[in-house]
Amino acid sequence: MEDNSKILDRERIQGRVKWFDPVKGFGFIVSDEGGPDILLHANVLRNFGQGSIADGAEIDVEIQRTARGTQAVEILSIRPPESTGPALTEDLSPEMAERIGDLAIEPARIKWFDKGKGFGFANAFGRPEDIFVHIEILRQSGFADLQPGEAVGLRIIEGKRGRMAVQVLSWEAALRDN
Repeated sequence: MEDNSKILDRERIQGRVKWFDPVKGFGFIVSDEGGPDILLHANVLRNFGQGSIADGAEIDVEIQRTARGTQAVEILSIRPPESTGPALTEDLSPEMAERIGDLAIEPARIKWFDKGKGFGFANAFGRPEDIFVHIEILRQSGFADLQPGEAVGLRIIEGKRGRMAVQVLSWEAALRDN
């Protein structure tokens, strides 16, 4: 009898996230070279340090082809979906938007985030005030959602109503970038 569970060697591919549902615990990637959809399991995403990923995000992954289909086994990098640039708000001038990468990354935990309302708040370690996190900033950072207690790295500005995130990074990415 033939063993249909045999796993072949890993292969590196680049593609885009077709969709990902954190509630279902999976989604799919479409390879830049075409072919069948590639399963992206929530555990693989969590191993990279994220609990969600934005639809359309560019992703580099190692995959394995099995008798049951092709699946991602390790994420190597994620880039936010293409956009027209950083989300501009009344608090973020075009000049500041060009210098977001120069801002310090602050370690923080998500206090709460409501995708339906389009915003939430985080707390930076060692600071008492809340940090506003808008869904558009989240999407442009490559995330689809955040969970209470999730550790992240934030680039923050002082807005007219207090501190606000202008970039969200997974905790692991923040450690790499710092």
